[in-house]
Amino acid sequence: MRLLLIRHGDPDYERDSVTPKGEREIAFLADKMESEAVSAFYLSPKGRAQRTAAATLGRLGRTGVTCGWLKEFTTPVRLPGTGEEHLIWDFMPSVMERYPDLYSAERWQSVQFIAESGVPEAYAEVCRGIDGILEEHGYRRKESYYEAVSPNRKTLAFFCHFGATGIILSHLFNMSPVALLQHFCAAPTSVTTVYTEEREQGIASFRCASYGDVSHLYAAKEPPAFSGRFCETYDNFEERH
Repeated sequence: MRLLLIRHGDPDYERDSVTPKGEREIAFLADKMESEAVSAFYLSPKGRAQRTAAATLGRLGRTGVTCGWLKEFTTPVRLPGTGEEHLIWDFMPSVMERYPDLYSAERWQSVQFIAESGVPEAYAEVCRGIDGILEEHGYRRKESYYEAVSPNRKTLAFFCHFGATGIILSHLFNMSPVALLQHFCAAPTSVTTVYTEEREQGIASFRCASYGDVSHLYAAKEPPAFSGRFCETYDNFEERH
């Protein structure tokens, strides 16, 4: 089985849609998706993801299923000392250094300010959601792997968000989502491709073949949007700090 995790186009957060640049991006994405044999489409309920999916679905004459758990992962935590609200992909390096358990697949949810937030419950909701879809298509979660109940070569496409993609990947790979989200960034309309590997009969694990692919933008000479990144050098105050 193959999973395509697709981020929405360049976002207009105020309107929960995409910018004029985003409109160009989603058209180029639809060009790419025309050649994909997708068995089923799943959509975030957020407007920017719905708009992005509509360009592809309209081109293909297809429909998708909207899943509430695919919404952006915006459950905040409050940092000790300051009480500042942060999302789990927006920690300064000093916070990661102070709380090394954030890198641990086993202990990240036990870090006090994580445990006291709504993050564990929200994380579990996403895990249940993706596991439910995978079970519908022949793969049942069992501890740290999936039982290949009905192994297949289907392709499933998910139109969602940077944070939601990171949460899904962390569950599939048995990793801390904090570590993954701190160190990976996927540009708008990027496509992340994950395959099952059934190297032992009946046991499936997932492997990422490409993360944040924007080759469709490069092919169209459309530069990727900066959204999702932070300043490359501290002295550039035009970029997000």
